[in-house]
Amino acid sequence: MDTHLYPHTTFSDQDIKDLSAAMKVGILATVTPQGLPHLTLITTLMASTPETVVWGQFMEGTSKKHVLQNPKTGFMVMGLDKNFWRGFADYQFAANSGKDYDFYNNTPLFRYNAYFGVHRVHYMNLIAHTGKHPLPMNRIIPAAVMTMIAKTLTPHKEKTPIMNQWTQAFYNKIDNLKFLGYVNADGYPVIIPLIQAQALDREHLVFSFGAFGDELAEIPAYTPVALFGMALSMEDVLVRGTYQGTKRLAGFKSGVVQLDWVYNSMPPAPKQIYPVLPIETVTEF
Repeated sequence: MDTHLYPHTTFSDQDIKDLSAAMKVGILATVTPQGLPHLTLITTLMASTPETVVWGQFMEGTSKKHVLQNPKTGFMVMGLDKNFWRGFADYQFAANSGKDYDFYNNTPLFRYNAYFGVHRVHYMNLIAHTGKHPLPMNRIIPAAVMTMIAKTLTPHKEKTPIMNQWTQAFYNKIDNLKFLGYVNADGYPVIIPLIQAQALDREHLVFSFGAFGDELAEIPAYTPVALFGMALSMEDVLVRGTYQGTKRLAGFKSGVVQLDWVYNSMPPAPKQIYPVLPIETVTEF
């Protein structure tokens, strides 16, 4: 574990207070049974104690299965003030009662919701975290511009239309949030903000190294990666593919991801979009 990037092994009282905000972006990174990274939007992520990360569950999803098979997780929480925390934690257990259960179900979002509430709280032991940092918009904006120039001046080599037109347009929106995940040498999934990422075509995503470049440079070529994109309107989509390594596109140091998988993580029916799953006949009722 990189102690330079993740120097803290406990949350401060101020961290716990800040992370309990109802309105925030929470991303949980898990590892699939195949050893691949998976990113999920979980807005209930917070710190319960100096050594404990918790999140409330109000719907079913793939990540809830992953943590039961592999307890190693990564997490990121970003507030409305664009300050964020990143870290790693080991999954421990779930409970359907207790102070955290009561806390979630007494927040305005769930207390007055006639359709669903938090029915299970998941507990994880904190391994390390970065501490509170501001999102470096002074680097992200130029990085997004460099990405746009690089993709405009780079010939497209699309062979298979992995993303549909909606997904391609979604990743091309500069104001949408994007996050990259990969599994590091210790087996923990790492989350890196990658707002500058854009679609080169329907098979590739491209990004400049202008923001978080040092961390991106540590990813080995041909590593499986996941990219989670979300809008503040709560639309989101997850894609996965193989990182092609560092390249020079239109003179800019860039990274390229060749995609092979697309997943709709939005309710009411999270499901794999590509490769297309066969339609199966219902035989039991």
